[in-house]
Amino acid sequence: MSVQLTVSLVVYDFDQAVLSDTLMSLHKAVGIAQSEGVLGRVNITLVDNADHVDELEVLLSRCFKSTNNSINVDVITGHGNIGFGQAHNLIIHRCDSEYYLILNPDVIVDRQALSAGIRYLQQAPQAVAVTPAILDGNGHPESGCKRYPGVLDFLLRGFAPAWLKQRFRKRLAHYEMRDMPGDQIHDDVPIISGCFMLFRHDALRQLGGFDPRYFLYFEDFDLSIRARTLGKLSYLPQMCITHLGGNSARKGLRHIIMFGRSAWRFFSSHGWRWI
Repeated sequence: MSVQLTVSLVVYDFDQAVLSDTLMSLHKAVGIAQSEGVLGRVNITLVDNADHVDELEVLLSRCFKSTNNSINVDVITGHGNIGFGQAHNLIIHRCDSEYYLILNPDVIVDRQALSAGIRYLQQAPQAVAVTPAILDGNGHPESGCKRYPGVLDFLLRGFAPAWLKQRFRKRLAHYEMRDMPGDQIHDDVPIISGCFMLFRHDALRQLGGFDPRYFLYFEDFDLSIRARTLGKLSYLPQMCITHLGGNSARKGLRHIIMFGRSAWRFFSSHGWRWI
């Protein structure tokens, strides 16, 4: 049975070529899912946290030029830079669909990803959201599943030099759930990555979407923990993406400060674990 899907992407300072690749891959994945009868109508919205509306509308027109009436694309702008979570919430709170995809603008979606994810959610009523198998830009496996972190884990993962990470590789591997078989479904993941979160929309609305107090960073950790009060978070290896993102340590002092503030809020809300 075909269902409706809403997709939101938040853009601010973006790479046009990368975003174009993201949208093209999304278009192909939607087309496959529709041709297989998994998806019906799909609404895709770019939430513009800056002032790129003209550029984004041209990009959408080019990437979805062969779209029929079953795919609606749109740009929401004029609200300013309200942060990652609040920007997604603009769409989460106003749309009406069975499923909702939170997607980063630097993610390449596999052609079968949406078909696999929606079929899984239809067959697994205990699951409220599903996370994919992730490759980085070099084709290496990236962990989208996490255990509850300690402060040390974030310091090591985000800011430690390579030699120090190597000394703590077993600890980081445990935090990133590297012991979980990558080719098997895991139906109870503590925390999933915000770069690609496929939710049941009614669960996402019940949670109120993202906590708007997080401007950037840790909003996906907070949402994951709250989502587990409603059901399970699942890892699905048949749902694949490539994530081209970087880490906060390479983005300058302002991002490091935002990272620290969000980390403080997260641990203050959900419990401190230092090591």
